Amino acid sequence: MIWFDLVTPKSVLFFEPIIKEIQKHKNTLITTRGGEGYKETVELLKLYNLEFENIGNFGGNCLISKYKTSLDRQFKIIDYLAHHNIEKLVCLSSVDACRAAFGLGIPIYNFYDIPLSDFNENFKKALPQARLTIPLAAKMFKPFVVPDQVIKRFGLDDEQIFQYDFIDPLIWLKKFNYNKEYVYRILKNYPMDYSKKTIVIREEEYKSSYVNKKYPFLYESLEQIQQKLNVNIIIIPRYESSYLKDEFPFAIVLEEKVKIQHLLKFADLFIGGGGTINTEACFLGTPTISTRSFICHYDKYQIDNNMMVWVKNKDELIAKSKELIGQEINVSILNQMDISIKNIIKEILE
Repeated sequence: MIWFDLVTPKSVLFFEPIIKEIQKHKNTLITTRGGEGYKETVELLKLYNLEFENIGNFGGNCLISKYKTSLDRQFKIIDYLAHHNIEKLVCLSSVDACRAAFGLGIPIYNFYDIPLSDFNENFKKALPQARLTIPLAAKMFKPFVVPDQVIKRFGLDDEQIFQYDFIDPLIWLKKFNYNKEYVYRILKNYPMDYSKKTIVIREEEYKSSYVNKKYPFLYESLEQIQQKLNVNIIIIPRYESSYLKDEFPFAIVLEEKVKIQHLLKFADLFIGGGGTINTEACFLGTPTISTRSFICHYDKYQIDNNMMVWVKNKDELIAKSKELIGQEINVSILNQMDISIKNIIKEILE
């Protein structure tokens, strides 16, 4: 049995086609975590009809709470796995699963596209998830934008590193078919003015251990952007939604979990503090502004190829929003990428 621990929305989207193909050959086990204040991954697993076992919780934004919750989840995973014959773990740098698997002698097949919060090779910027998972990997899978040398700094040898020739979100975007009617169904219960252009917003994952702090300039800019550009503002919540509705009464704050790729394609501009969703938006040809607190390797690739811009303050964000809204983005470079997952599946099953 092959065990997948999916603890982020990105990991669900990335592994969904891989899991469904592997299930034709092997039994699989999917675990996740979720609870009050962090339900997005669980909801996405349900949306994509993947059977899973919910083990443990997300620890919030306090380091003590994170650590205690992580240890508690590892104990629960160890107890749960006692009743299953696991051949290997496949995950996207899931710290809890990697620690438990390593302790139990289970080979770890790890995927990660952001080992550093830096687009060079500054190892001081290694993310906590990378430090706690990559050195434990039997095999390490990475996109071409991450240099081999970065992974080798974590103690792996050349033969343990498997490179694929696409940036992660293309694995689920390659079969994406935009449905405008789906967007209308999403927004039918919200006060939308379809005569105006639309900006979709996503916060940075500020509760994550790899984000130093919550930067305020995105929040401080929204009212001015809405007024100056006379647009619809749609916010996709990262965590709880109630405070967003209170703070931004002029904006639509999505309540339900939806297939957001349709909304990203619909938007005239996307402003995001994340990584994966920013990549999705610009790969779908939507003008994209990153408000992220750092630039990683795939961010740099997108910026260098004029698919995304990065801003560092309120004035830059407002100016770039006015400049970019409604523009067409050239994404022809994506056609050069080989998005086959056959070799990935072969490496996992070996």
